[in-house]
Amino acid sequence: MSDPKTPTTSPLARLSGAVRWDTMVGALLLTLLICSFSFIDNFGNALNLSFLIGNTLPIALIALPMTMLVVSGEVDLSVGSTAGLSGAVMGALWNQGMAIETIIVLCLLLGVVCGLVNGLLVTRLGLSSLAVTIGTMAAYRGIAQIVLGSDSVTDFPMQYLDFGAGRIGDSFVPKAAIPFLVLFAVAAVILHATSIGRSLFAVGASEEAARFAGVRVKRLKLAMFVSTGVLSSLTGVFWALHYASARYDNALGLELSVIAAVLLGGIDFDGGKGTLGGAIAGVFLLGTLQNVMSLQDVSSQSQIVVTGVLLVLSVLAPRIGREVARGRARRKAAAAAPAAPPTVTT
Repeated sequence: MSDPKTPTTSPLARLSGAVRWDTMVGALLLTLLICSFSFIDNFGNALNLSFLIGNTLPIALIALPMTMLVVSGEVDLSVGSTAGLSGAVMGALWNQGMAIETIIVLCLLLGVVCGLVNGLLVTRLGLSSLAVTIGTMAAYRGIAQIVLGSDSVTDFPMQYLDFGAGRIGDSFVPKAAIPFLVLFAVAAVILHATSIGRSLFAVGASEEAARFAGVRVKRLKLAMFVSTGVLSSLTGVFWALHYASARYDNALGLELSVIAAVLLGGIDFDGGKGTLGGAIAGVFLLGTLQNVMSLQDVSSQSQIVVTGVLLVLSVLAPRIGREVARGRARRKAAAAAPAAPPTVTT
């Protein structure tokens, strides 16, 4: 029978810590929304809310696979460049007269290739995902510039532009929000209700232990990199349709927003901890904050500074919290330890 005074490290205890973090992020988001509706002019009108959601959807789309990837202990910093490359290829092929439906399929296949390159370099050559994706971030962006140059393609079919930027009836809900909700539901089930999700958490917590438990670590990580590539490429297509412009520099810097939002939502950068709901709450917290700053005429440079500060805080805060908890546990254990018997001298 275990000692009741021994600090617990069970999965349930770890999950409760993640839930508390998620609750805090959700509460911050709710508080920010209430304050914004109450005190920020024009925040609550349908056009601005649609603008807020539409601008946040690219981050939210990539956050779905990125959450799984970070949970497994890896990261992909090439997501913005993959989206930009997808948009550039989309514009170049459209200029060549190819059907838009064929172009979208080819862009998704391009995402598979980009994800495979990242995944194979990490899983087969044993390279750091951070180093690899910093390199491919530059490479994919350079290829995008070669493909499209400085051109800007804007004459996509109106029905696709309407899907990218249009709203459902007179509501503030963008049409593109519907497929996102479907993808979110699928990703949530995979991560939190299937053996794949349990394996991702196990790999992030201890890759060696997961391998001994029969998890095919390399194959699992490769699949996550491919998924991230595909969703990044899909984001590139959506970006071009939402903003009615395909350029090589589309989604420039998007990776910073994605990583900041995911970590802000409670996903541990070391892997093995977090929830998809928390990550998406972090995405919309960051998106709402940026929207409020734009309405208050805060410069884009200042917004980037705020994003960077949040990224640093979201990495530091969980670590500080864990150290504080460990310190308390050690003090409690020391206080509960029986005192040493007095030494008897003769």
